[in-house]
Amino acid sequence: MKPAEQLAQFTREALIEGQSRAEIASALRTAGWAETEVHDALSAWAETDHIPPVPRPRPYVSAKEAFFYALMFVALGMTAWNIVDLGVDLINRWIPETEGLRPGYSTSSMRWSIAALIVFFPLFLLMQRSETRALTRDPSRKRSAVRKWFGYIALFFSAITLLGDLLGAIYALLSGDLTLQFILKLLLVAAVSGTIFGYFQIAMKDAENDG
Repeated sequence: MKPAEQLAQFTREALIEGQSRAEIASALRTAGWAETEVHDALSAWAETDHIPPVPRPRPYVSAKEAFFYALMFVALGMTAWNIVDLGVDLINRWIPETEGLRPGYSTSSMRWSIAALIVFFPLFLLMQRSETRALTRDPSRKRSAVRKWFGYIALFFSAITLLGDLLGAIYALLSGDLTLQFILKLLLVAAVSGTIFGYFQIAMKDAENDG
């Protein structure tokens, strides 16, 4: 039997025997279990007087949801990347940095970004709508471990992008290279990554509150 299974079995049997949670926690700490392990073991059971103890809902993993959220994550990433790429090309086209130089944009790059957005942006919207409906019908899907993993990965990348954006702004300011074109590019990146960060921050907070 694995240690986690032993811990769960001990906690269940102790609750059945009528021991208090404080007594169980004290016994586990004395035996050398970490505080987080003690907390997880006790929080796995609802705080009721029902015998046998009632298990709380736990996170789960589904291959079907792994496919769904992986595809949704790719669609979001492609959408965000190509929005920024297209925006940068448009900024370079409308606000040349220095007259007399070759334009800093490519019509081929713009066509590729538009094509990617035509494919991936509607796909992301459809999948996001499907997810919202599924969560409304079955709130237990918020406990999906796969959903949480992809959500926190999105939070991580958007946070890193925001920090990189801030770093670039500070460096350009100190170097005296903070041009209008550069400022607009920074704002574009900040707007896209900030929107993603805010969306997933709310989604993950809701998921954690749900269990």
